[in-house]
Amino acid sequence: MDVSVDVLGPEYEAIELPMGEDSEGPVVATLVRRRATDPRRRAVLYVHGFVDYFFQKHLADFYVEQGFDFYALDLRKYGRSLRPHQTPNFVRSLTEYFPEIDAAARIVREDDGHDVLLLNGHSTGGLVAALWADARGGGLVDGVFLNSPFLDINEPLPLRRLGAGLARALHRRFPKAVLPAGVSDAYARSLHRDHGGEWDFDLEWKPLLGFPVRAAWLAAVRRGQLRLHAGLDIDVPVLVMTSRRSVKPRPGVIDVSGGDAVLDVEHMARWAPRLGRNVTLVRIENGLHDLVLSAKPARDEVFAELARWMRGYLPA
Repeated sequence: MDVSVDVLGPEYEAIELPMGEDSEGPVVATLVRRRATDPRRRAVLYVHGFVDYFFQKHLADFYVEQGFDFYALDLRKYGRSLRPHQTPNFVRSLTEYFPEIDAAARIVREDDGHDVLLLNGHSTGGLVAALWADARGGGLVDGVFLNSPFLDINEPLPLRRLGAGLARALHRRFPKAVLPAGVSDAYARSLHRDHGGEWDFDLEWKPLLGFPVRAAWLAAVRRGQLRLHAGLDIDVPVLVMTSRRSVKPRPGVIDVSGGDAVLDVEHMARWAPRLGRNVTLVRIENGLHDLVLSAKPARDEVFAELARWMRGYLPA
C-alpha cells in the first residue's frame, strides 16, 4: 500500500490500492484520506460519478466540521487511478468496483479504527454504492447518502430500450464499441471556473465533453439499474437527495443552473423506495446534478438537510 501526499494539499493523503489485473493490464484504485487532528470515531467514504473523480474539498470540510474523518475513492480507471494503458471508466460489470470499496472499508474500519461509517455516492457512484451496500450488508456501513444517483437512463422509454438493447447486443463481441450519445458540455462548463463556473478541476480527468459511452459499460449500468428496480434490501437508513427539477441542455442555451442537466430527477424519486426499508427523499431548489457543486443557497440547503439527517439516523 503506497501512501503519498495528495495534490489537494498537505492535509490529504493518497493511498494506492493494487487491484490485480484485467484485460488491459494492472489495475489500481486510489483512496484519498483526510483525517482530523483530533481522534474521530466516525468516518465517511465518498464514491464519485461517471467522468469524475474527487476534487470537492469543501465537501470534506463539511464532514470534518460535522465530526467525521473523510475518505474518497477514485475508482479504477478514473482520476488518480487512471493509467496510460487503460480505457477511461471501462468496466464490464459494476461489481468490478466492489473489491476497492471492500478495501477502503477495511482501511476505514480496521486500520484506522472507526466505529461508524457513512457511504456517500454521487450519480453512477450512487448506483454502485447502493448495489454494494445491498450485496455486503452485515454492518459494514451505518448509513448511505446518495447524491443524484443514476437510477435510470435519462431518455424516453423507447430510446432507453433502444440504447440498452444496442449495448446488450454489442457488449460481448465489441465491449469497447462507442455508442451514439449526444453529450452536452453545458453542465461541465457551468461548473469550471475557466468557463464561468465556481470550481476548479482537472480537465484531463473530467473533460468538458466527457468520455465515450462504451457498450460494455452501458450494459453493466443497465444490469445494475434493473437489479435495483427489482428491489434492494439495504439494511441501514438511506438518504436520497435530488434537485427539484431536471433541465435539458439545448443548442445555444448556456444557463443550466436551475436544475439537474444530466439525469431525470423523477426517475430518482420513482426508484428511491426500492433501495431499502428506510429511505428519505429530499429535493433541493435550484440544485445541480452534483448537488454539492450548486450555487451557495442550494449548497447550504444540501448541507443543512444532510446534517439534520445524520443527527437523526447515524449513531452518535
